[in-house]
Amino acid sequence: MQRKVNMRLREWGYKFLKPILSLVFKFYYRPKVFGRENIPKSGPIILVGNHKHLMDQCMAIISTKRVIHYMAKKEYFDGKMAWFFKFTGVIPVDRSIKDERAKSLALSVLKSGGAIGLFPEGTRNKTENLLLPFKFGAVALAKKADATIVPFCITGDYKFRTKNLKIIIDKPFKIDKNEDLNTANIMLENRIRNLLLENSNS
Repeated sequence: MQRKVNMRLREWGYKFLKPILSLVFKFYYRPKVFGRENIPKSGPIILVGNHKHLMDQCMAIISTKRVIHYMAKKEYFDGKMAWFFKFTGVIPVDRSIKDERAKSLALSVLKSGGAIGLFPEGTRNKTENLLLPFKFGAVALAKKADATIVPFCITGDYKFRTKNLKIIIDKPFKIDKNEDLNTANIMLENRIRNLLLENSNS
């Protein structure tokens, strides 16, 4: 019961701050959104994309009216901005362990028909590689909660009034209950890789 109350409070904080912060974000970066119609308007979903910048989650957030509970490293909850992450429904993840509490919270959101956002690379990609190896969190959660995965990619630069920052949202898909997680993870990684290759120079 306490967990449900906490998640409702967090959704209230998200809905309260989103219009203000989205306005600032859109003015500063002028991002473009393609394929927002591919995000289901209801039911459990997991938005999954590449991760190169601290602001990447904002690109998914401005793409839908739905409340997205992002999963992020617990270190964000240790500093002065801890209140912000708690207030906006971010789920802390201890990356040093197999964090069952974080998984339980995410499953709770999904089983109530909510939306989770995560980056399967696990951290920001600061290498020359197109993507870092994907972890299994997204496909494991999707299979356990019978949730729809919504792949996306982010390209362009986070610079003031830039003209090339964009998010491309691909067609959603579900993982068959009999599908091997390794196969599903490879498919997800390939979907996002292909999105990046198709849109990196456009």
